[in-house]
Amino acid sequence: MLLLDSHVLIWLLRGDGRLGSKTEELLVSQHPVYYSAVSVLELTIKALMGRIDLPNTLSAALEEEGLRQMPLTGEHAELLADFPELLGHDPFDRALVAQARAENLTFVTADRRLLSLGRTFIHDASA
Repeated sequence: MLLLDSHVLIWLLRGDGRLGSKTEELLVSQHPVYYSAVSVLELTIKALMGRIDLPNTLSAALEEEGLRQMPLTGEHAELLADFPELLGHDPFDRALVAQARAENLTFVTADRRLLSLGRTFIHDASA
């Protein structure tokens, strides 16, 4: 089971081509594949700031891709403490990593800082 980082969701929706072959295989073979309510919040804020263009109904577009939504829970938020090395890092990324850890999911990202953590559940989206 997978949880996709926000930028990976954008790549998927746009058919961007930056996903690596191993990642594409995972997307086909690992089910369910999740997107987080945290990503919807992050991407909606970026769209409101004019930094990206999104479908008006992002959640519906992601569901049409066959993804399932994962809400942010209190238990997820508490696991932020398991990643003190990310204290100054983007809070959305920190929440996504904590969610993946809490739910025992593989987290798919191209964020070099997150990949450098050396955590086995974090997968390089470009691989």
